[in-house]
Amino acid sequence: MADTKNILIVGVGGQGTILASRVLSGVIQKIGLDVKVSEIHGMAQRGGSVVTQVRYGDQVASPIIPQGEADLILAFEKLEALRWLPFLKENGSILINDQRIDPMPVVMGSANYPDDAFDTIRKQCKNVIVIDALHKAQGVGNVKTVNLILLGLLSNYLNIEKELWLEVIRETVPAKFLEVNLAAFQAGREN
Repeated sequence: MADTKNILIVGVGGQGTILASRVLSGVIQKIGLDVKVSEIHGMAQRGGSVVTQVRYGDQVASPIIPQGEADLILAFEKLEALRWLPFLKENGSILINDQRIDPMPVVMGSANYPDDAFDTIRKQCKNVIVIDALHKAQGVGNVKTVNLILLGLLSNYLNIEKELWLEVIRETVPAKFLEVNLAAFQAGREN
């Protein structure tokens, strides 16, 4: 019997977190587990916070991850990683894209972006992986593939064969963007 696993995907509107969660949930369905997904869009189209909760196992009753229960957080932006860190369980892992996207209060000058986000996260969590996904996406030729770079990284932490990931990506990503997204996924796996 598979225990329920909890993955929190956090980012900013426009980063592709929703596509990432669709691929992840599709992969989990292919391995025959029950999966529940909850998406929260906070003014996502304006660069607001976007959070997807993915829970899977033999039988999952609720899509909501309680605070302190996420096995893994996949953060598309470092302030979002810091904001959602309380949801990570004690020995959980956090995978962070080293990208800064200023939220509106910072843009307007009414708040400051914390310069010590990584230091704060590392003080609270032993399992921190940082990747420059934007740089890797530029390397494969399309900055909009940050989400697939991060999924590639995430795939290294889940015991699911690579071919299933590729199959779901082929089923999910539009054909005209497929090759660059497959390249991005592989680049993320090679972190």
